[in-house]
Amino acid sequence: MFSFGTLSSDTVFDPLILLVLGLVLDAAVGGMGFVYKILPHPVVIIGNVIGWFDKKLNRETRTPRDRALRGAFTVILILGGAIAIGIGVQWLTLNHDFGWAVELFLIISLLAQRELYSAVRRVLMALKDNGVESGRTAVSQIVARDPAQLDEHGVSRAAIESLAENFSDGVVAPVFWYVLFGFPGLLAYKAVNTLDSMIGYKNAKYSAFGFTAARLDDVLNLVPARLGGLIISIAALLTPKGNPARAFRTMWRDAGKHNSPNAGWPEAAMAGALGLALAGPRKYPQHTVDAPWMGDGNPRAISNDIDRALYLYVVACLINALIVAVVAVFRFQIG
Repeated sequence: MFSFGTLSSDTVFDPLILLVLGLVLDAAVGGMGFVYKILPHPVVIIGNVIGWFDKKLNRETRTPRDRALRGAFTVILILGGAIAIGIGVQWLTLNHDFGWAVELFLIISLLAQRELYSAVRRVLMALKDNGVESGRTAVSQIVARDPAQLDEHGVSRAAIESLAENFSDGVVAPVFWYVLFGFPGLLAYKAVNTLDSMIGYKNAKYSAFGFTAARLDDVLNLVPARLGGLIISIAALLTPKGNPARAFRTMWRDAGKHNSPNAGWPEAAMAGALGLALAGPRKYPQHTVDAPWMGDGNPRAISNDIDRALYLYVVACLINALIVAVVAVFRFQIG
């Protein structure tokens, strides 16, 4: 039987115990932000490394083919480094008495349950307490679209869409890859996700250099995005005025309308669960996206709808953690 204080050669230890603890502690206290006022956050370190490669290898004077090859090389190096470090952390857990504490700390740091909730709640409170202008400022911290073009409904939809999409990217996907491959899987996913967020753009600077990063991120999110949409649909069962059947139906019908192969699944499920219409035409600083609506509900979302979405999100996070706990118990029983 596993004991946190001592590990021996005959210890039976399922790392999913650490993942469940990490999910609980992240929900309770967040991602250790007070520590990272002193130390650099792991994602910041990854981002700095990506920035260095970007500066050195992604030069305008090079051909698109050359930049694409150098971008693939960057992905291979950073992904390989993340896997190697992840294996090292996992080795500490399995071979040192308190190595588990390092892994637990990093799990909490790399999950985004509480951080995402807090960011979206700030938009809610800004809209309620100080009006649209304050809501625009708050939502600009979590979405890339031009906040100056958003009215109350646009701010509310943007916050809800970000909550749904990032439930998949920031909660379900890291957990999914940890369940499959332990901490190396989690760190590898976060490395690829950070690569995509920094260089995975379809513009002149990054369309070639970031091609591999963007496609790999799409691949790694294929299953988690669909799982996230399913969890949101189930969570609607326990959400006031939520509609699980409509959530699943809307997800299945409208997910493909999104320009991303993955983001539409949790967003469409959220739209159906809450009786809203999400996505639709939206303006970014450099361009406008004339996207179709997902969901048959009301596109004129308000702050109360953000509140409902946050409630559903909390239930979805609980279901996600419960799934991990069930898998841990099942593996223990058959082990």
